[in-house]
Amino acid sequence: MLDAVSLDQLRTFIAAADEGSFSAAGRKLRRAQSVVSHTLANLEGQLGVRLFDRTGRYPRLTEAGAALLIQARTVVSGMDGFKSKARAMAEGLEPELSVVVDVMYPMSSLTDAVGAFRKAFPHTPLRLYVEALGAVMQPVIEQTCRIGISGSMPVIPDLMEAEKLLDVPMVTVAAPSHPLASRDGLIQPRELKEHVQLVLTDRTALTDGTTFGVFSPQTWRLADLGAKHAFLRAGFGWGHMPLAMVQADLDAGALVRLRLAAFEVRTPPIAMFAVYRKDTPPGPAGRWFLERLMESR
Repeated sequence: MLDAVSLDQLRTFIAAADEGSFSAAGRKLRRAQSVVSHTLANLEGQLGVRLFDRTGRYPRLTEAGAALLIQARTVVSGMDGFKSKARAMAEGLEPELSVVVDVMYPMSSLTDAVGAFRKAFPHTPLRLYVEALGAVMQPVIEQTCRIGISGSMPVIPDLMEAEKLLDVPMVTVAAPSHPLASRDGLIQPRELKEHVQLVLTDRTALTDGTTFGVFSPQTWRLADLGAKHAFLRAGFGWGHMPLAMVQADLDAGALVRLRLAAFEVRTPPIAMFAVYRKDTPPGPAGRWFLERLMESR
């Protein structure tokens, strides 16, 4: 009986456990609740193990179900990896490489990798987008881009694989004319609330209800990092920036580094990850491009 256990049954089991109900699992899988219930009952019969306790309003994993769920995820993930690798081998070299890059990623590293890619794959067109927050993840999820370079959105969806690339040093800055620039020592959170903070905004709904390093209720939200840079230089507010992007301003005195008590000893760096869907991993050109980025860290 165990040899008859199918991947479809395991996927249904995982969906029911993740969604918390058979009806929600049915919606996720686009199946009727009765089909989900029947599939899981058959699976339990084949295994000889009760996976869910159905006595309450919602089904709950039994102790055995929780243990087997871990194995089910491993089996399904392994098969997805097997199929995706086979698909990549069958496809051969990608007809083009589409990449969406976090706006915080250091441009010098990206430029070096793109220049090397152009020489190594002269007949493979490169489509490159620069976005922030969820707008990096969204096109990869929707499969309009094969690879994403994400950092300003720390949560990686389960359907994605992530590989660490590098850490981007960050700094908190303001113009020398800004009131915070004249503060000696550490700046306390209560002081930050009195001034406008310039922050990047997400053009998607993936980060709704989530904030990253926001300390002031007074915020100007910008979708463009270049505009944020210009507004900081103009003294419109204070904010966090990639160190490489503002180093020349700091050296020239056009911007001043702020020392926040909440971030002492330094503003935390942003970890950058290469992300891609588990079912559509990078092909030969994409893998070469990622390895080139990793060499630059």
